[in-house]
Amino acid sequence: MSPIRRIEEFFHGLDLRSTGKWFLLSGLIGTVAGLGATVFLVSCQVVIHFSLYQIAGFVPGEASGEHPIFTQVAGPFSPWLVLSVITVGGLLSGLIVYSFAPEAEGHGTDAAIDAFHNRRGQIRARVPIVKTIASALTLGTGGSAGREGPIAQIGAGFGSYLATLLQLPPRDRRIMVAAGMGAGIGAIFRAPLAGALFAGEILYRDADLESDVLVPAAISSIIAYSVFSLTCPAGESIAFIPLFGDQLHYQMPSVHELIPMALLPFVLVGVGILYIKMFYGTHHAFQKLPVPPHVRPAIGAALAGLVAIALYFLLGRNDYCLGTLTTGYGVLQTALERPEELGIQLLMVIALGKILTTSLTIGSGGSGGVFGPSMVIGGCVGAAVGIVFRQWFGIDTHPAAYAIIGMAGFFAGCAHAPISTIIMVSEMTGDYKLLLPTMWVSTLCFVLCRRWTIYREQVPNRLDSPAHRGDFIVDVLEGIKVGDVFRRDRDIILIPESMPLKDIVHRLAETPQHYFPVVDNHHRMVGIFSEDDVRAYLFNETIWDLAVARDVMTSNIISVTPDDDLNTALRRLTSLNLDGLPVVSSDDPGRLLGMIDRKEMIAFYNKRLMEQKKAMSE
Repeated sequence: MSPIRRIEEFFHGLDLRSTGKWFLLSGLIGTVAGLGATVFLVSCQVVIHFSLYQIAGFVPGEASGEHPIFTQVAGPFSPWLVLSVITVGGLLSGLIVYSFAPEAEGHGTDAAIDAFHNRRGQIRARVPIVKTIASALTLGTGGSAGREGPIAQIGAGFGSYLATLLQLPPRDRRIMVAAGMGAGIGAIFRAPLAGALFAGEILYRDADLESDVLVPAAISSIIAYSVFSLTCPAGESIAFIPLFGDQLHYQMPSVHELIPMALLPFVLVGVGILYIKMFYGTHHAFQKLPVPPHVRPAIGAALAGLVAIALYFLLGRNDYCLGTLTTGYGVLQTALERPEELGIQLLMVIALGKILTTSLTIGSGGSGGVFGPSMVIGGCVGAAVGIVFRQWFGIDTHPAAYAIIGMAGFFAGCAHAPISTIIMVSEMTGDYKLLLPTMWVSTLCFVLCRRWTIYREQVPNRLDSPAHRGDFIVDVLEGIKVGDVFRRDRDIILIPESMPLKDIVHRLAETPQHYFPVVDNHHRMVGIFSEDDVRAYLFNETIWDLAVARDVMTSNIISVTPDDDLNTALRRLTSLNLDGLPVVSSDDPGRLLGMIDRKEMIAFYNKRLMEQKKAMSE
């Protein structure tokens, strides 16, 4: 075959309308998500500069790959002014959220997941704007939260708005919501591959993946990452530096280390369960507070500030304790580079303190994400376990490597997203040499933490998602043949074509059968009628002796064969609003084999669906 002919066949095989549509839509979503990530990051730094820097004299530590747009010059440090700033920030955030978009409270990723499954992908257009402002106030004034929730909702919100503007169907809107979520994550964490995988994996609690969103999410994530890198005040160079710098290069000394490393998931899962229960316990407690919801974030922020300040004084004015506020990336950077400088006790204090401050900040209604705090908690716990292994048991390992592995394992268990988390942590740290132990620990954490999740709006799998309910009905029905369902031993009353209407009326009174096949002298089916067809003649007794079955029946028979699937049978039932169909031989349409009705199909479908659910849960 000539090269020209091959090229022609290639382009002929492309669905250019569909392909072009998704390239364009994903590109638009990625562009807006990238710009949104830049606006959000700059907004956070502006708030930090004019609140924590200028008023409280507090300069939060940052990851080494961050590029502040303001010179970090601050006045005298005052813990009590930090408390005042964080309280005011919580109050402003609460007033904005509960006045304009109450659904923007808490961690935004869960709201995007809920929109995908239960709201046909619909997110109000004002939500991304409200979420950006409220989250910048929460994080910029010292609230303990992450950046992924706000940016995920910003991207998802624009995807939903664009789909609504173009009047696209719900399926396309859901895909665009997920693509926007992945684009935001890929941009803000400089992890485009992880962003694309995150969009498909985070929607489900079990090991399931939303495959339809992967390609659109990949395109939007790449575009968002590029736009963010070009528009960020730090310049294009930010694209080539991982979030936590490019100096983290560790490797596992021996494969044998996987054996003691199997103990790390048990510690991570234990702390993860504490994190989830503390988070939602705090949330329920604040829901019961007899105060207006607008002020709850202020109360939560004030309590979070008090926790951080108490730890600061209890541990001898230790600045690392203030890492329990804001993102906490500064103290995590130290854990990734010099964990021994912190020590086991301080690492665990920071991890547990971060759990408490995050629960108070977001659980009270503050706006922010849970991924960032999870990185800090998992990294500190992992580093502490690494130091224990090295100092107490003499295992030749680097505790900083355990910090990286702990970051991935902790969130993989809490969020039930092991694959995207493994890739994300690798992209954030720029270190792929720990891929094997990270996979090992993350997989174990995912298995051990199956009963608990930080994202309550996740559904177990695609089978349980309202977004796919119709898809699975068709899939299950197409896998069942009519011959597997209809009862061949059922007694069916056959009506000879010459039977008078009078006899037919009496026959109807003696049977619950609804549809009556009409046969000729050779018992071949020539027509069918229902009891409703006979009712038209009931009040005209003069015709009872004149009309016969051939006059009542319809010869346009809608039938199925044993080889047809139930989806075909159901379509034929619904096309004429019938309750039953005759089953005829595949080789001889005149030979009646039996009847199949709607109730039988639904009962068999429900039985098969329960069997599949049981098999998936085992």
